[in-house]
Amino acid sequence: MDIRTRILKRNKAIATGMMVGAAILFVVARSQKGGGWEWLAAFAEAAMVGALADWFAVVALFRHPLGIPIPHTAIIRNKKAAIADNLAEFIRDRFLSPDTLIGKLREQNGAARLSAYLTTGNNGDQLAGGVVRVLADSLSFIEDARVQKILRNVVADRVEGFDLSTSVGTLLETLRNGNRHQAILDDLLSRSAVWLANTETQAALASSIDTMISRDYPLLSVFIPNREQFSQGAGEKITARINEYLHGVTGDPEHPLRQKFDGMVSEFVTRLNSDQQLRSSIETVKREAVQNPLLSDYVSALGTDLARWLDTDLNQPDSQVRAHIAALIAGLGTLLAENTSLRECFNDYLERLVITYGTTLRNAVTRHVSGTVQGWDHDEYVTEIELSIGSDLQFIRMNGTLVGGVIGLLLHGISLLLRQ
Repeated sequence: MDIRTRILKRNKAIATGMMVGAAILFVVARSQKGGGWEWLAAFAEAAMVGALADWFAVVALFRHPLGIPIPHTAIIRNKKAAIADNLAEFIRDRFLSPDTLIGKLREQNGAARLSAYLTTGNNGDQLAGGVVRVLADSLSFIEDARVQKILRNVVADRVEGFDLSTSVGTLLETLRNGNRHQAILDDLLSRSAVWLANTETQAALASSIDTMISRDYPLLSVFIPNREQFSQGAGEKITARINEYLHGVTGDPEHPLRQKFDGMVSEFVTRLNSDQQLRSSIETVKREAVQNPLLSDYVSALGTDLARWLDTDLNQPDSQVRAHIAALIAGLGTLLAENTSLRECFNDYLERLVITYGTTLRNAVTRHVSGTVQGWDHDEYVTEIELSIGSDLQFIRMNGTLVGGVIGLLLHGISLLLRQ
């Protein structure tokens, strides 16, 4: 038997015994005449009335006294819905209010606690192991043929409904705002200039010139002295002229090449939005790419290989992946410990999360608490509450018996004084 049940039964027996004892004492005292028996009768009478009144009050909380449906009894059973709603609202307003949650967050100092946890003992390594294990298990799950089939269908459906032409056009139009597409052109030109200035590139160009002369102009090659040196010089001059042109474009915001590039981008954006033939061609390429079995097999094999490699690495005592993640976690903890601004930013972010999602959380918890309580069986619900507070309520019955008896003595004494 549950300890709460034993305590409740014991206290009920004591309270009931006191009530029965008061009734017996009342009968015995009334059957006697004079002397102290009158005082005992007054005590017993008032104690019995107090015990009965408190018995009725306690029982009425949980059920109908003696099974009689007296109005405003069995309160806890009949008010279950109201109690559930009030309890849920109490938890929402007292425990989950934004001010309360933010106050607790500030007391806990989440950034400092997180930093201390990440830099203590081997917590970082254990956390890294858990992260890697989740990754490995996720990849193993994705390896399942049924999952892959579902994923392929989902991806195919999403890609099929994706308007690639319009999206690319929107992206290019966004790049054109503020001439960001010109910045991309500058980067391409700069990279090309660096590539052309490389000695290996110039040597390759010289070799190509020498090969071209030998193949296409065999008679001319006979009359060119130091052909290797000639080819090398030609390659250097060609790359120098190209680089000179590229630097000219880079340094001139109004260069004709830039204007031509801008016109090409504008024209292409217009065609992406209006040229049905181009749009159809892009959609055809998109569908062929999605439906290509070679691409699908390659992606599947890539995922399988990655999962196997990760699983193998994880089972090694000197796992590289775990070591890298552990170092990253430890570094984050150290950075939080040393950087006050980062800690303040982290704590501010937690507070914004509470403010942003606090209302949704509070409403969800309110619905959960209210729905759970209302879903309980009536008898189970009443029994649970009675086991929780019923034992203490029995002391009210005991105290009512004794206090009632004392009041009875006082009233008897007052009545004797008034007779005199």
